[in-house]
Amino acid sequence: MNIRVRQGDTLWSYSQLFQIPFNLLLDSNKDVNATDLKIGQIVRIPGFRIQTHTIRAGESLWMIAQQRGLAQNTILRVNPNINPNTLRIGQQINIPTRVVTPLVRGRRTYDYAALQQDLAQLVDIYPFIVRRQIGSSVMGKRIDEIRIGRGAKRVHLNASFHAQEWITTPILMQTINEYLLAITNNQTIRGQIVLPYYNSVSLSVVPMVNPDGVDLVINGPPAQEPYRSTVLSINQGNSDFSGWRANIRGVDLNNQYPAFWEREAAVKPKQPAARDFPGYAPLTEPEAIAVANLIRGGNFVRVLAYHTQGKVIYWGFEGYEPTESEVIVNEFARVSGYQAVRYVQSYAGLKDWFIQEWRRPGFTIELGKGSNPLPLSQFSEIYEENLGIFLASLYM
Repeated sequence: MNIRVRQGDTLWSYSQLFQIPFNLLLDSNKDVNATDLKIGQIVRIPGFRIQTHTIRAGESLWMIAQQRGLAQNTILRVNPNINPNTLRIGQQINIPTRVVTPLVRGRRTYDYAALQQDLAQLVDIYPFIVRRQIGSSVMGKRIDEIRIGRGAKRVHLNASFHAQEWITTPILMQTINEYLLAITNNQTIRGQIVLPYYNSVSLSVVPMVNPDGVDLVINGPPAQEPYRSTVLSINQGNSDFSGWRANIRGVDLNNQYPAFWEREAAVKPKQPAARDFPGYAPLTEPEAIAVANLIRGGNFVRVLAYHTQGKVIYWGFEGYEPTESEVIVNEFARVSGYQAVRYVQSYAGLKDWFIQEWRRPGFTIELGKGSNPLPLSQFSEIYEENLGIFLASLYM
């Protein structure tokens, strides 16, 4: 929500008037000199949106404010040209309305378009979010990262490396939405006050690593050539892509990292396939490269990669994992009910590479249980299981 500065206004006065944490106001207005606001200048207020109200007989501005639990001054701030003493029946005024329910509706078929729509809504309501494009898919779709928080501890989460595991994206997006609601409205999640995490943690999220693959599984083959012919050929003419894990070129993005990649390549398909083909060399695919570049420059203390399925958490790689990884994964297992698994005979994954290169905790979270793609009937259960892991990733 945008308001115009009046004489005597400060960011601190807005913080008090709208009951918004001061740091969120600062970070929502990085282009504003917080110590020298100019009359008429636009200031963004996070966690609010504007609704219109038509004046009815007998209504006053004070009455309207009381009915909505607002201070009268908050309404005046978004109606700079009205006189509260001369309201007219039928006159329309703006009402600042606190957002108290999630914008993200995760339990639905969730493709790239749904993600883009939700990202735009979240950034509009919570302008302290930093959204940036870290790369593009083979077909030119944006690969977005969002950052939330100002702390020294940097934590990275990602989802939908594998196309048929697309349910990980709405799980993560709805989780982020709940976090945004809690920090903006100074509420709790599972009894924890989470606003302090905003000041101690910088959270990095890439909610959909493989947008082309997700759209292929959900919407079928694209109209564009050569992609349509390529995927149909790889899939032997079958138009059912529910078993597809790879990107649009038939490369498994989570087999693309230089962590004993040769070992993985030796036992996996030798040409593009619906799943498991690691490419002809590590880091050939733009989606994998985008995430790799983000990790290289991110100085993350830990990385969580969301996959499905099995209700397990993989946390080790060839003995490179630090001692603290076991402490963290045991907490993840405790709050989720998932099983912690140290080693599995698999290489070239993002988690593997992060552990090997930085000797820091990396985790592959296998959400839910069953056959991929997991049905939406599991969404609520998976969401609750992940919520504990998400919180632990911030406080551990």
